Amino acid sequence: MTPPVPDHPTRDAGFGVYLHWPFCAAKCPYCDFNSHVRHAGVDEARFLAAFRAEIAHVAARVPGREVTSIFLGGGTPSLMRPETVAGLLDAVARHWNVVPGAEVTLEANPSSVEAGRFRGYRDAGVNRVSLGVQALDDASLKTLGRLHNAEEAFTAIRIAQSTFARTSFDLIYARPGQSPAAWRGELREAIDRAAEHLSLYQLTIEPGTPFFGLAAAGKLATPDEETGRALYDVTQEVCDAAGLPAYEISNHARPGAEARHNLLYWRYGEYAGIGPGAHGRLVTAEGRLGTVTERGPEAWLGQVEARGHGIAETETIDPGSQADEFLVMGLRLTEGIDPARYAALKGRPLDAGRIATLMEDGLLARREDGRIAATAAGAPVLNALVAELAK
Repeated sequence: MTPPVPDHPTRDAGFGVYLHWPFCAAKCPYCDFNSHVRHAGVDEARFLAAFRAEIAHVAARVPGREVTSIFLGGGTPSLMRPETVAGLLDAVARHWNVVPGAEVTLEANPSSVEAGRFRGYRDAGVNRVSLGVQALDDASLKTLGRLHNAEEAFTAIRIAQSTFARTSFDLIYARPGQSPAAWRGELREAIDRAAEHLSLYQLTIEPGTPFFGLAAAGKLATPDEETGRALYDVTQEVCDAAGLPAYEISNHARPGAEARHNLLYWRYGEYAGIGPGAHGRLVTAEGRLGTVTERGPEAWLGQVEARGHGIAETETIDPGSQADEFLVMGLRLTEGIDPARYAALKGRPLDAGRIATLMEDGLLARREDGRIAATAAGAPVLNALVAELAK
């Protein structure tokens, strides 16, 4: 008999599975994700067997879940053969019940997009693709270290939209030398090509990346704070006018086209993180657990083959930390958070006086349904807003 699923305040956010494929054709100079280049190739059959083993291990820890979304991220999952993707999805369905109509997203780079391969992913069970376009002009793509050019990106978008019912693509703004006027034009062109969803990220210079070294040496200049804010404001203005409002700080969609898997994260749902460097949040009889797997692909592979999983860290998340995570994630959303859920996690309510002060300052608003949300003025200073509320 399958044990009952432990209850928790955000249970209705769903249960998702994140599958991390860590391999890329090249490492982008701004990227600090867990991605690795293997010029000698990847033994997909061996890695698939390891993914299957780790899925089985995690499913034994949290049985009886209904999977509402699956996300194949990376790295570059579109470097996998469709047969490998099918094997991964079959393994998830073997151990958990995947609900009818579950969202199954695969990240893809335009340089690895082929119509036949995309049809293979669709036949394997993928029903949504997220393309890492990042820019719409060749000069910017070269600066960002991308392997594709603009025409390849446009072709990839067309192939994706003709193959899958749901598509999205990413762009990076606040690039070196980018002006608000240039971004306005690029964003309008992107919206003309986008079917329903765009992920729009400000370029951040992360420690340990080649861009960090260039910036430190004065060889890479990104827009200053004032220009960065102007670029953010242009993003909101253009997307709102085109019917793709922000539903999260960096994500814009036509109503009903929001990424369900990412909403699960932001609503503090439960998810299994499978594969090298994947993070998970699991609800067990012992409490809510945070899991992190071994980052190195070969080290992870060896651990799974030796003991059935590559989980390197498991932490029991105390109620206060759960409430803080809920606050950090939920206030990224335009819909905001339910204060009663925060209180259920924390064991005490948010401070009413602080809420009132932040509302008076125009940084926070209370919705008709009782939820609290960051305003247009509060969203760009979300870290400070969260820090004040969490006191």
